[in-house]
Amino acid sequence: MTNQRGKGRAAAAVAALCTLAALQSQGAQGAEAANGAQPHRPYRADSAVRADGAVRADSAVRADGAVRVDTPYRYDPRAQPVTGAATGEGAPRLAAGGVYRSAVGPDAKAYFQVDLGGTGDAYVSAVAVPRPDTKVAFGDGIELTLQDRDGNTCDTGRALFGSPEYPRPIAAYVSRGLTGKRTSCQAAGLYNVLVQRIGDAASAPGEWGLELRHTSEPRVTGDVPTYPPTHWSTAAPPAPSSAPRTARGGTGFADAPRLSGGAWRDTLRPGSTLFYRVPVGWGQQVFATAELGRAGGGGSGYVAPAIDLQLYNPALGPVVDAYTGYDGKPASVALQPLAPVAYENRNSTWGTVGALRFGGDYYLAVSLSPKVARALGPGTYPVTLRVGVRGEARPAPAYEGAAPDFAATGRTPASSPAAAPRRHDGGSTKMRLLAAAGIGTGTLLVVWLGVRTLVARRREQPVRPG
Repeated sequence: MTNQRGKGRAAAAVAALCTLAALQSQGAQGAEAANGAQPHRPYRADSAVRADGAVRADSAVRADGAVRVDTPYRYDPRAQPVTGAATGEGAPRLAAGGVYRSAVGPDAKAYFQVDLGGTGDAYVSAVAVPRPDTKVAFGDGIELTLQDRDGNTCDTGRALFGSPEYPRPIAAYVSRGLTGKRTSCQAAGLYNVLVQRIGDAASAPGEWGLELRHTSEPRVTGDVPTYPPTHWSTAAPPAPSSAPRTARGGTGFADAPRLSGGAWRDTLRPGSTLFYRVPVGWGQQVFATAELGRAGGGGSGYVAPAIDLQLYNPALGPVVDAYTGYDGKPASVALQPLAPVAYENRNSTWGTVGALRFGGDYYLAVSLSPKVARALGPGTYPVTLRVGVRGEARPAPAYEGAAPDFAATGRTPASSPAAAPRRHDGGSTKMRLLAAAGIGTGTLLVVWLGVRTLVARRREQPVRPG
């Protein structure tokens, strides 16, 4: 009887230990979820998924000479899945301030709906993420169309791959601004947003991922300047004298680290794109240069264009891009001198000036052609970003209510980190997991010792008759 009871208690102890171990494992998984880690969802069957849920941005040259690149784009962890409709009827609604994840197929139309009020401007952006093995040409890309309930076009926006003819994340937006004109596009109510692929790649097989955002901008009270600037300083700020600091670029808009002015050093793989955010206040000018360092792979060749530098405004509207070729020797590309950020810029007929319409976080996207891997080697390449912001920030316009916050992470610019220490580092998560593991191990040890003591004491007790 005593031996059976002892065996039963030992079995119960083992069961308790297993239960605690399972709870400990669930607690670690919960800590990862609380930190915003995405589920393991590879974009391609042959892509590798890292422990934090992001798809690893590895590239390699296959035996046939083609370059295989696993998509590195990281979607916003807040994004809700939606499926675009084939027509405007019954299309899913995108709420203001929301982030969504969807897709658009070849020769397909993806419709979404937005409810626009009559008290401010509105913007709907789409980030297109094509498969890394997609073949694209100059005129390929995505197009967004904002329509009223009768199908009338209110605005269109498009993003093209352009001369750097390789697949990479590109973004475009449409907007509805209140002008006081009596048109159907000024009325409050439901509007349709159509997203579709354009160019030869429109019929290419496979879906392109979409990251959608709907943001709003309150009406401005009082008098505001009407005419946009026609002249501004074109002289770049002096180059920083200090040594470049280390930055780890994000692999999406949502995890882009915040950079202040100065020089920043990073590494870039062929076929991948890194994202950074730069706070630019009202009345300020932003300057940026990307310098690609000397190749260390020992290969020889020339890729044109190889490196692409794009600038997006806080609502993820394209501002300007620049690109250059690369032969393994240091090369640099700089954005053209841009107008100061101003509310009245939205009245400009020049798209580049019109995109500089509000203060906030502007985004730099740096891409390296996958052809570099075949010509010069598949390793990492050093890149230095030189960022400058000129001028004193002026107060924001007198908005009705809170000033708009277009931060892709949903955070105010003041809460964004100065520079992320490592891409998807998860360091704090690892420390919490280590601490949880230590506490869990200590708890298991205490429980095990207690069970052993209880079993030993039971064994020392005399056997009762019967």
